[in-house]
Amino acid sequence: MHIREIDTRNKREVRQFLEFPFIVYRNCEQWVPLLETDARIMLDRRRHPFYKDSEAAFLMVFSDSGQPLGRIAVLDNSRYNQYNHSRMAFFYLWEVLDDFPAAELLFNAAFDWARNHSLDTMTGPKGFSALNGLGLLTRGFEYRPALGIPYNPPHYAEFLERIGFEGGREIVSGIMQRGHKLPEKVAIIAEKVREKRGLIVQRYTSRADLRKMLPYLKELYNGSLVGTSGNAPLTDEEVKQMAEQILWFADPNLIKVLMKDEQPVGFLLAYPDISRALQATKGKLRPFGWLRILWELKTTLWININGAGIIEEYRGMGGTAVLFDEMAKSVLEGRYQYAHLVQIGTENERMQRELSSFGINFCIAHMMYERRL
Repeated sequence: MHIREIDTRNKREVRQFLEFPFIVYRNCEQWVPLLETDARIMLDRRRHPFYKDSEAAFLMVFSDSGQPLGRIAVLDNSRYNQYNHSRMAFFYLWEVLDDFPAAELLFNAAFDWARNHSLDTMTGPKGFSALNGLGLLTRGFEYRPALGIPYNPPHYAEFLERIGFEGGREIVSGIMQRGHKLPEKVAIIAEKVREKRGLIVQRYTSRADLRKMLPYLKELYNGSLVGTSGNAPLTDEEVKQMAEQILWFADPNLIKVLMKDEQPVGFLLAYPDISRALQATKGKLRPFGWLRILWELKTTLWININGAGIIEEYRGMGGTAVLFDEMAKSVLEGRYQYAHLVQIGTENERMQRELSSFGINFCIAHMMYERRL
């Protein structure tokens, strides 16, 4: 076996890196490919905002006969390390056949790259931006993942532990059906909070309305990070990239911004789920994949609730109840039958308690793994 670092200027090598997961998951009904344009831009050092101040390498392991056995991206996120006062390397886009020696060789090469960049710890899976899903799937293998959320075979966790990684932060997701109603107390709390705290939810009905909200996105997201760890503030370039995705996938009725007077203080983002369309088109927009995706946007019965936060001074005031009460009304008013509540970190105890009290059953778990170098 041998390791090769992918030359991201070489179209053939980039294509081989991007197409490898289709080998791993060719018989898997649950796996959902990334949208090809989103996957490809991660390897584009001229276009992705990550490369403005950070570095990454893309590695593949091959058999002696030249057959691909695995791939990995290893990241040196300078802005994250500066914000968190760390020297952390991330791994992401890790896929490997059921071949432990290949996985071990791949990670040893990633460790060497990280050490050469003066990094002392590796964690992951964690990607290039806040839009990338986190962690290794450890529970809920029977479910199709929401858009952009990682899926992997069960043996990946065993491989990581044999290589020396330890499991740490757990991230959970839950699924709700239309018949599931939030406890009555949620509506009662939400109404009291509206009256006492003067918190209201801004509703949107068109993409033009959403465009007016987008300038607040950076302030809201960065404000919601205060008092938390393991993240980094968004830059203007990242906000622009996130805004483009929101406008492309959004149902305006599913975007909620919590307001205090004229000041936005919290948010909840939800999107129509297009995972089934991505499976059908293999993530490709051309030549006719975009038509299949547009059809799915209009007909899917699933939504992904993927992103929620409240700035520090308004946490614990019932704002979460207001947001979810409003979201429940939007779902009941529309065609949607299922909601996938995506990736809530279990270290966020206050939000976990609030969501658990709403009767949400978290049946999917991802784990962040870490290893000292």
